[in-house]
Amino acid sequence: MESNSSSSSSAPLHKSRVRVHTILPTRSLLLFFFLFFCINFTNTASHSITQSSDSETLYSKHCNDVVPKSDADPTRWFVTNLSILDIGFRNGYFTGGDQLFKQNLKTSEVDDLKTLSFVPSDVGKTLTEGVFKVRATLHLRDYSIFHNSTRRNLRLVYFRGPRSHFRKGLLNFRLDGYYSESSKKLCMVGNGGSGNLRPLSVVLNLNYPQSSSIYDSLITGTLESLSDKHDGDYFEPLLMLGLYQSSSYEYKLAGKDSENGCLRGDDREENLGVGKSKHGLCMLLGNLHESFELEYGSDCGSVNCNPLGGNAGYVSSFVYYGTRCADGRKMQMLLGFPNSSYYGIKFPFDPHTTFITEGAWDEKENRLCAVACRILNFTESLTNAFVGDCSTKFSLRLPTRLSLWNRSTVVGEMWSIKEVNDSGYFTKIGFHTLSGWLMKLLDFQYEYSENDDMRKTCAEKKAGRGKGKIYPDEFSVDMKFGMTVRNSKGQQASGYSSPLFVDDERVYGRRFWDKSPQTESSMQLNQSHTHSSLMNVSYKLFFISGFGFRHDVFPSKAELSAEGIYDRDYGNLCMIGCRHVPVKNQTLIKQDMLDCAIKIIVQFSPLDTKDGQNVKGTIESTRGKLDPLYFEPIEFSSNSIYTSQAAASISRIDFEISMVLISNTLACVFVGLQLLFVKKHPDVLPFVSIVMLIVLSLGYMIPLLVNFEALFVPNKHHSQQDTFLGTGGWLQVNEVIVRVLMMVALLLQLRLLQLTWSSRQGHGNQKSLRDSERKVLYATLPLYIAGALIVWFVNLRKNAYQRSHRPFQRPHRMAYRVSTLHHLAYQQHSLWEDLSSYAGLVLDGFLLPQILFNLFFNSGEKALACAFYFGTTIIRLLPHAYDLYRAQTGTWFLDLSYIYANHKMDFYSTAWNIIIPCGGLLFAAIIFLQQRFGGRFILPKRFRQTSVYEKVPVISNEEL
Repeated sequence: MESNSSSSSSAPLHKSRVRVHTILPTRSLLLFFFLFFCINFTNTASHSITQSSDSETLYSKHCNDVVPKSDADPTRWFVTNLSILDIGFRNGYFTGGDQLFKQNLKTSEVDDLKTLSFVPSDVGKTLTEGVFKVRATLHLRDYSIFHNSTRRNLRLVYFRGPRSHFRKGLLNFRLDGYYSESSKKLCMVGNGGSGNLRPLSVVLNLNYPQSSSIYDSLITGTLESLSDKHDGDYFEPLLMLGLYQSSSYEYKLAGKDSENGCLRGDDREENLGVGKSKHGLCMLLGNLHESFELEYGSDCGSVNCNPLGGNAGYVSSFVYYGTRCADGRKMQMLLGFPNSSYYGIKFPFDPHTTFITEGAWDEKENRLCAVACRILNFTESLTNAFVGDCSTKFSLRLPTRLSLWNRSTVVGEMWSIKEVNDSGYFTKIGFHTLSGWLMKLLDFQYEYSENDDMRKTCAEKKAGRGKGKIYPDEFSVDMKFGMTVRNSKGQQASGYSSPLFVDDERVYGRRFWDKSPQTESSMQLNQSHTHSSLMNVSYKLFFISGFGFRHDVFPSKAELSAEGIYDRDYGNLCMIGCRHVPVKNQTLIKQDMLDCAIKIIVQFSPLDTKDGQNVKGTIESTRGKLDPLYFEPIEFSSNSIYTSQAAASISRIDFEISMVLISNTLACVFVGLQLLFVKKHPDVLPFVSIVMLIVLSLGYMIPLLVNFEALFVPNKHHSQQDTFLGTGGWLQVNEVIVRVLMMVALLLQLRLLQLTWSSRQGHGNQKSLRDSERKVLYATLPLYIAGALIVWFVNLRKNAYQRSHRPFQRPHRMAYRVSTLHHLAYQQHSLWEDLSSYAGLVLDGFLLPQILFNLFFNSGEKALACAFYFGTTIIRLLPHAYDLYRAQTGTWFLDLSYIYANHKMDFYSTAWNIIIPCGGLLFAAIIFLQQRFGGRFILPKRFRQTSVYEKVPVISNEEL
């Protein structure tokens, strides 16, 4: 009876009174996009024409006397014998431009690295023979911007200078001009700068050598401002120096001094020959970019040992960079001796510290013999620089065998052929490095030391608790891990550890998809591997202490070589290690000063572990505490995941991608079903809560607005996540698809909202409907605001607690830094993320406004289709059920790649995953009962509306 009364209290909706406005956006949108395209195309074309006209005018004014301009030859534009490589260069140096770079620090302790590169993009013929039109980009970088800082309390505080074009130490100029093949000159004009700041107009002049050889290897030039001297954009001319990379290079010194000028017979070790290698010299060393450690002899106190000469002090390393290779044996390379400010990003092409070297491979001695020349006469002006003083000899070889004491894949010597009393003389200096590139390509062998004592020591360390579990295989990439190192004070440093050899097989550089070569020796090794769980292994451990880690014995960059025994039945790795002893007095430097009294214990976790640390270990000194080389034990741990865990994570990601796509597709379907329902029953439209539709629309709109750039601009954070997961761009493609589906669902929701709003206009109960909707807004809005305030307060408390228990900060980005998975997962709670989760909770209860509307209006109309409210509820609740399952079967690292049931989009925990589904199902059940028994059936009978309106017959005039 009450049901009938409630129904009758709401007057039926006549079709003649319903105003359903149809929105036809297609033509308007097409017209809008067409006009936008036309306007944008017109602006772009006019801008290009204006820019081209300005460029031609500037060239005629500033460059025409250097290389007269000429019209392009349309018939032979791409037919040119001038290569882009002939005029471009990637190794360069510059001076000047202090106003441009705002370089006001005159008290720098070291000379900062300045680099430039000139990259042509187009070269075309003109109507004038020997004149070519060139388009190129000039890149300038001054690394001093990174040194303009001071450190305080483990943080970096930068001096904030005036706003300038040099915000990040990088300037780019887009240039157009002409190159003359006869005069070897290039003149270009253009503009550029940094970021979105006002572009600078410049003119570039480059002078190329007439020929190409080691003596003719330098390109000189200037970059000048076209602004007035009193203009704020004006800067003093930049002087530039570049390495000529012409393809017509002629070797002048390579191979001519190998008979009597290259050291030979001074080592008893066997060397690898590159002639028999399938890769060849050019692939092995032709493009090698490697840093070498220098080894000084004991006589450095009496004679000069610095290859740079003068009072430059001692250098600890140099950088090798191969620039060209020909005939499988001749090479040109650069040797750079940078200061401590070098970070290995780019070769430090500085005329003060760079040698231009030329050499050839000696097949008999299996070594590279080379001659190194200096860059001279550049102190007053770079335009006067030339190559000379080729008195430095250079020898390089590849030893066949590696060991605990010799981990270098490349060793060599350099020396001066001058007389002892001559200026610039230095005694022989050794150098070495462990090149991962060469380790992967060449067949090095490893000789293990006698480690019987180590076997006994490790056998005593075994624990029976590990027996019966499955641990990483010694040949798997699980043996390589990043690590966090902690000293006795709790300070942290970051590093990595990687195996080199397992017995006689090289594993260094192997990826998880690489297969071991099926050679006879490897087959024998695999057979022995199946019968014995003890395997000989050799390791490389490396960490950089940075600013938050101090140790009395280990220097800022610590590298240890180790070898020992791995027992896969217990997951135990026991090794002895060696380290180079840091000597503060450079005059006491001696060769092969190693401390091998180091014990390294590593314990791997089982493959099925759910712990946050897969590796734990210690580095201890076996010396007495009174020994000067003794150091306190160092602990390290790793959060690197195993390959099996990564595979499980990727499989889960594939499943979650499918679930996200299915969920968003079903959301569109359910809204479409609601639209079909109201089309068949238009009289129920006014009884749909507008507040509910607004909540649902905002639930789709806000993520679209926040992530709108994901449709067009790649996200840097996601690219890093994709790199970790090895998923490439698939996650980004999925994200675009999801956004498109969300946009479709939003349009459908807006259509439903528009129909509902239109149906209430002129309705007989318009005032009652408006009053009920207002009551719903008054009831829900304070509730939503109060919830947001609670979330904000909880966020403050969590962050305050986290800051008080925060570990030491990692080193600055300029130092070596390894972001372990633990660091990726350990981040402060963002207020925006917590509010996003709260918004997800509001969406989970999207039916609350409809329940309140039915209650206030006492509506019993079947306004919502069952498929809409029940299906949407299931879509919102399934992620919580899945999260419960995932928490039971997953591990700690999986939260780094949540796609479905993302913890940043809703509240997820054991409690929330029970409360939210129960609440959502309860709301759906209430809607079902309200549409069947009336909007106020949930209230006690005394609060329900009991008045009944009786229908009376209408009397016509005729009856009267």
